[in-house]
Amino acid sequence: MTGNLVDLRGITKMYGEVVANRDVALRLRPGEVHALVGENGAGKSTLSKILYGLVHPDAGEIRVRDRRIPRMTVARAIELGIGMVHQHFMLVPALSVVENIVLGREPTQMGMLDLGRAAKELQDLGTKFGIDVDPWRNVEYLSVGEAQRVEILKVLWRGAEILVLDEPTAVLTPPEARELYRIVRALVSDGKTCLLITHKLDEVMAAGDRVTVMRRGQVVLEADTKRASSDEIARAMVGRTVELPQRTPPEKPPTEVVLDVRELSAGRALRGVSLQVRAGEIVGIAGVEGNGQTELVLAIADLVHHDGGTIVGPPAAHIPEDRHGRGLVLEFTVAENSILGRQHEIWGWERVGKHAQDIVSKWDVRPADPEVPTRTLSGGNQQKLVVARELGRGAKLILAAQPTRGVDLGAIELIHRKLLEARAGGAAILLVSAEISELRALADRILVFYRGQVVASLDGTVATEDEIGLAMTGARAKEAAS
Repeated sequence: MTGNLVDLRGITKMYGEVVANRDVALRLRPGEVHALVGENGAGKSTLSKILYGLVHPDAGEIRVRDRRIPRMTVARAIELGIGMVHQHFMLVPALSVVENIVLGREPTQMGMLDLGRAAKELQDLGTKFGIDVDPWRNVEYLSVGEAQRVEILKVLWRGAEILVLDEPTAVLTPPEARELYRIVRALVSDGKTCLLITHKLDEVMAAGDRVTVMRRGQVVLEADTKRASSDEIARAMVGRTVELPQRTPPEKPPTEVVLDVRELSAGRALRGVSLQVRAGEIVGIAGVEGNGQTELVLAIADLVHHDGGTIVGPPAAHIPEDRHGRGLVLEFTVAENSILGRQHEIWGWERVGKHAQDIVSKWDVRPADPEVPTRTLSGGNQQKLVVARELGRGAKLILAAQPTRGVDLGAIELIHRKLLEARAGGAAILLVSAEISELRALADRILVFYRGQVVASLDGTVATEDEIGLAMTGARAKEAAS
């Protein structure tokens, strides 16, 4: 054996004239966490799909345990012990956890479906790796973090020894991400190998043993994480030094109230929330997902009904947290999506084309073709399209919900800079983010939500990560009640 568990050699994949992978090599060793990183559209997901048999390369060779695999298919990958946890979960909401996991490989006893045996096997796997999920609970009632644990259990139940995790923390809160790291280390301690596809440097340094960096479809760096610095990896990803911008104090405290929310209630999600956002100010909303932040933004955007209270403010530019459900029409082209909500002011083939080309060029949306269907873009490039469209409206009020979710380091730098430019131009910005570091970098004030209420209001210039995190657990609300 070469010492490599998986060996991809000279992998090339083209989509028309677009290069997804060009002469790519990837080597996975037994019992390691190998981070595959790069910007959105760098070719990471395409390479992982080639390994799992979802996509067939135009050229190159796949070897697993020193055996050449002439044509990899999903069935062959599973047979070889390869399992993939996709960025967008492949679960049926109406079915239970155990029903989802056995779907397509249903266990039987005397010709009858035997879910009880499968549930026991899942509980044993969960105990072994510290993955706590109720096998009889319906998937539709699970949190995002719980749904991801179900996906991991599914591939383990099917015998996976090599786990491909595609952007696994893109929709997780920081505590959920830390729990995922723990599970990954437990898997590796048991002898399994993980390919961690990500664009987050902290994940690479915290969880990865080795790293392969891709840029524009090619490998530009392979290194042990203990011997590579985060700056070196960042430069390899982006091709330059990346410096995330920081807000500067305004010359004068903002006074003009643009958004005024009073005693807003919406079922159990919001309970008497009041807040104001002023012109030239970014107000950050922190909280563990599911504590009312989503409902707050949707209520202000007039997309859901609220039971009581008042909202006074101008029409808002809205960067939704669910880009697929509320931000894009995936079957439309990039050009068509670039004018959604602005059709009355940007119309005519020539004007629409120019507008879309400006977005593609200024925001580095890949592939750089406004006429491709938006569904063909990576998640990060879809997000850049949504953010560019909404910030381009020149609105006085901006609702930014998870604006950098699923995007790479270079795009985060660009989005942060554009938000700060909008703030400097007098916009009032309500920023909801699961990334505490993002809130601390951008927000003038940080409001912490817990169970549908504001439990803390903190000065963004001095608030610490521990202080914000403690408030997110409801500690302040519990202190007030005692």
